[in-house]
Amino acid sequence: MNKNFNKFMSQLQETNQTLDFFCDFNKITQNVEDIKLSLCMLNSMIGTSDLRRSVEAIWKRDPSAFNVMDILIAIRSNGKKKVINNLGQCVILDTFFSSIDGIMEYLETTGLADIFKSRKIKDLVDYVFGIETGLDTNARKNRSGHIMEEIVAQILDKNGIKYREEVYASEWNEISQVLGDDEKRFDFVIETISKTYLIEVNFYSGGGSKLNEVARSYSDIAPKINSVTGFEFVWITDGIGWKTAKNKLQEAYSVIPHIYNLTNIVDFINAIK
Repeated sequence: MNKNFNKFMSQLQETNQTLDFFCDFNKITQNVEDIKLSLCMLNSMIGTSDLRRSVEAIWKRDPSAFNVMDILIAIRSNGKKKVINNLGQCVILDTFFSSIDGIMEYLETTGLADIFKSRKIKDLVDYVFGIETGLDTNARKNRSGHIMEEIVAQILDKNGIKYREEVYASEWNEISQVLGDDEKRFDFVIETISKTYLIEVNFYSGGGSKLNEVARSYSDIAPKINSVTGFEFVWITDGIGWKTAKNKLQEAYSVIPHIYNLTNIVDFINAIK
C-alpha cells in the first residue's frame, strides 16, 4: 500500500490549466453586453466640466442607468454590499443610486468624479470589460474543477464508456439511507452489468484546509456506499496541492479501494471494460 501510494503521489500533475482556463471571454462579453446601454449613457459624464449637471441630465432621462455603477469600482453589490456613508452610517451600497445627491456622494467619495473629469477613462464599456476580466479571475478555482471533469469525460468518451453527470444520491433509496440527510451529488455515474460506480472528480494545484476536508469526507462516505451491494465509490483526483495534505490523502487511500489520478485512471478504465 505504501509503495502504491508513493507511486500515486509521484504521478500528481502540476497543473491542468490550458490557455482557455484563465478568462471566460464569453461570460465577460455577456456581462458587459447586459449593461452596455446604461454604460453608454453614463459615458456623458466623462470629461464634463459640470458633473452634477451631467448626472441630472441622465437622471431625468433614465434614473436606472446609475444602477450599474457598482461595477465601476469592481463590486457586484446585488443589493447586499454594505458600506459606510459620509455620515458614518452603515448603508447598502445600492442606496446611493436612488437619488442625485447619493450618486454625487458615490462619485466624489470613490474618486470616480476626478477620474471622469480628467478623462483618465475614455469609454466605460471598454473600462468595464477590463474590470470584468479582472473579476473573472475569482472564478478560476471553480474552473479548475470543471476542467478536470471535462478531462475525465473525454477519457470516458474516448474509451466508449457510457456515463451520466451530476447525479444525486436520492436516485437510489439504499444509497440515501446509508448517507443519511446529506443530499450528495456525484460528478459521474457509470452503470455496468455488475456494479454502479459513483464517482467524484477534483483537481488541486494549491494547498489549503479544503483538501483535508475533502479527504476526510470521502473517507467517511466511501465505506458507506461500498457497503451497499452493487455500488462502488470512486475518487479521481490529481494536482500537486495534495503534497500539502499528504497524510490525510494517505489515510483516504488506505480506506478507499478506488482512488485514481489522471495517470493511473487507465486502471479504472480497464477494470470497467
